[in-house]
Amino acid sequence: MKIGVVGASGYAGGELLRLLSNHGKFELAYISAGSNAGEQITSIHPHLLNFSERKFETTAIGPINNCDLVFLALPQGESAALIKEIDSKVKVVDLGADFRLADGASWEKYYGGSYAGQFTYGLPEINSNSAKISASTRVANPGCYATAIILGSAPATASEMIDATDLVVVAASGTTGAGRSAKINLIGSEVMNNLVSYKFGGVHQHTPEIEENLTILSGNPVKLSFTPILAPMPRGILATITSKLKGTPTTEEVHKVFSKYFADSPFVSMLPIGSMPQTAATLGTNNVLIQVAVDSNTNRLVVSVALDNLGKGAAGQAIQNANLMSGFPQNLGLNQLGVK
Repeated sequence: MKIGVVGASGYAGGELLRLLSNHGKFELAYISAGSNAGEQITSIHPHLLNFSERKFETTAIGPINNCDLVFLALPQGESAALIKEIDSKVKVVDLGADFRLADGASWEKYYGGSYAGQFTYGLPEINSNSAKISASTRVANPGCYATAIILGSAPATASEMIDATDLVVVAASGTTGAGRSAKINLIGSEVMNNLVSYKFGGVHQHTPEIEENLTILSGNPVKLSFTPILAPMPRGILATITSKLKGTPTTEEVHKVFSKYFADSPFVSMLPIGSMPQTAATLGTNNVLIQVAVDSNTNRLVVSVALDNLGKGAAGQAIQNANLMSGFPQNLGLNQLGVK
């Protein structure tokens, strides 16, 4: 299949190129990058030595429509503007936020601007989404935080063992989650030896995405209090999710529920009780590591989730979705082990 990557100069775009270069069924026919068009790919991504003879192309609708499938790794709003010109025969995986939400009012509240609509939500592990993705030509890749939090909450929400109107999450992400554009608060001197919360007070844009998809799973409204933290590392997410238990299950019983829920998921692993998820163990992979515990002092469930925000949180998951859309095994080209 002829594949295009639009917006390939960003962090997610570079990770797409790295992963796609080892994919047995996808041929990278078109690689574009707006303001970096004409530059050597290795001038932006020096680790991608197998692209040393190629340059970023100009983003144009003609080459896009010559592809069988394209990944859009663009800033907010740009996918919505471009999608109108993309031929319906071209499959699209959008890594941006433009088509993730079902509710236009939520879009206006958390993102602003015109609401563009919704694509099939590309988190295969929940809500029978794997079958929906396989039947779709337009898929919205989830946000990185949303992936971690939804996966860490789904088994407990689906089994109704928790009060899903009281989800509390604190999650730390590496700096690549903020994109590649130059910002003073993201330079090394500001980030190193420092932790800081941001979008404080429940205003992070992934909140409605998480609530919408867990509400579908629950059948009842889900409410989330989410505090993100910028961590002094390039990539990775570690999320801690707590919720009030309805009964008094043991940690072992909860662990069994989670293990059964993810039994057929090739990328989600429940760690043995007592072993904790580490971001470094997911580096460069599409893997998700989860641990659970019951806090008997407050009768709350505590879930720890680790993933690579550029892997399962972006490029890896996008390729997983593209595999499903193309009729390939979802783990094709995604069997990398962590590098820790």
